[in-house]
Amino acid sequence: RLVSREGDLWRWDGFSAAAEAPSAAARRLAEKNRLGEVEAAAAAARKSAEARRGEAEAAQAAARAAATEESAALDAGRAARRALDEARERLAQAERREAEAASRRSALEEAAGRLAASETESRERAEAAARELAELAPPPELETGLSAVRARVAERRALASEARAALQTLLREAEMAQRRRAAIAADVERWSERRARAAAAAAELAARLDGLRGEHKTLAEAPDAFVHRRRGLAAQIEEAEKKRGAAADRLAEGETAQAEGDRRARAALEALSAAREARAGSQARAEAAAARVAEIARTIADDLDTTPGGLMDLAGLKPGAAPDPAASEAKLAALKADRERLGAVNLRAEEELAEIEGKRDALVAERDDLVEAIKRLRQAIASLNREGRERLLAAFDVVNGHFQRLFTTLFGGGTAELTLVDSDDPLEAGLEILARPPGKKPQTMTLLSGGEQALTATALIFAVFLTNPSPICVLDEVDAPLDDANVERYCDLLDDMVRRTETRFVVITHNPITMARMDRLFGVTMAERGVSQLVSVDLQQAERFLEAV
Repeated sequence: RLVSREGDLWRWDGFSAAAEAPSAAARRLAEKNRLGEVEAAAAAARKSAEARRGEAEAAQAAARAAATEESAALDAGRAARRALDEARERLAQAERREAEAASRRSALEEAAGRLAASETESRERAEAAARELAELAPPPELETGLSAVRARVAERRALASEARAALQTLLREAEMAQRRRAAIAADVERWSERRARAAAAAAELAARLDGLRGEHKTLAEAPDAFVHRRRGLAAQIEEAEKKRGAAADRLAEGETAQAEGDRRARAALEALSAAREARAGSQARAEAAAARVAEIARTIADDLDTTPGGLMDLAGLKPGAAPDPAASEAKLAALKADRERLGAVNLRAEEELAEIEGKRDALVAERDDLVEAIKRLRQAIASLNREGRERLLAAFDVVNGHFQRLFTTLFGGGTAELTLVDSDDPLEAGLEILARPPGKKPQTMTLLSGGEQALTATALIFAVFLTNPSPICVLDEVDAPLDDANVERYCDLLDDMVRRTETRFVVITHNPITMARMDRLFGVTMAERGVSQLVSVDLQQAERFLEAV
């Protein structure tokens, strides 16, 4: 509720009250007039809504046709993009083959040059050898010298082989000797360690032996000492027993005397308590009697306006005469009966009646206000439910249209729709998805495969998102359960939504196909252990750089 300083009231359900309002009847009349105006405005709004609904349906049909044309244009664009990619790939392959052919041609040219140079050199060497051969001695002498040279070469080869074998033998022996020396050195070190450990153990054993010898000597002398100590302890125990017996006797005598004194003390305390109780009872009875006498005196003074001494005169008794109790009791009973018949007199009855009537009128007014408030609340609830149904149905139609289009785009065909089930009231109905992928019968979402369920759920989420787009959208591993073909369709759908809306999509993924279709990549790398670094790559700028190169 909102209340002004002057006393004006505005309530959430439309009720308002002015500070200078004349009466509740005038307010109710104004509310009725306002209700009539609101109902007239509501009827006009319904007619306008029906007209706008027809226009909206026509616009939706046009939007569906445009979406179909746009899908066909997108398919043609994707086909052209694929053809362009294939042409670029063939061009790159041709450039690679041309580069390989150029490198092979240059290698062949270098080999031809080297062959020409070696051919010239061989020709020059052959001519020099021919000249030297012409200048050499006759053939028989050359053969004799050649045989001698060959014999000397063979002898030297044999000597070299023997020397090589002896060298290898010496090397093997030296290596074996080195190994033996290393093994001996290791054995010496181990034995030295064992000797040191044995010496330490011997020293420890000698120390323990000396200690054991001293302990043995001490234990050998211990029995005589134990005998003397035992005798002394026995004498001390006997003397202590005697002292304990005497102390026990004295303790028994003391306990007997204490018990007798306790008994006498208890008897004295009981007698004292009885005397105190008797005195307290007497005092209480005396005080009660005095209070009773005083109370009777006050009662006589209040009721009869006299003193206890004047009761004899008031009762008509003579001094010294005994009163008749039965007559007094009968007279008292008659007087009480007369007083009961008269009854009590209520002097505030008229004021109490006026107060009760005022409370009754206030309660009646509050009841009327409460009934009126309940009526207005029910009308407001009905209006809200009606408006909620209309908005829900309108939003459902929009989401269903987006879902059908997105399902066809993601699956490359097929149909799907959203239906309300389990109730005629949209506010209480459930939601069911009927999907028919290409080449299959219509079935519920639970009967689809894992990938089909993922694509269908993606289509439904994006359909709801298109109904009310936001500036930014984060998609976390949405393409994880999809294969490569469905990932391509998913990326095409993202491109379409980027063109249709002003939403910036942040995609978290590990799929290389999705990463290749993004505008910019962000990642974390660890060039050094424990040092993370954020890196980003603008793929569009990289493509421009590649095309420029």
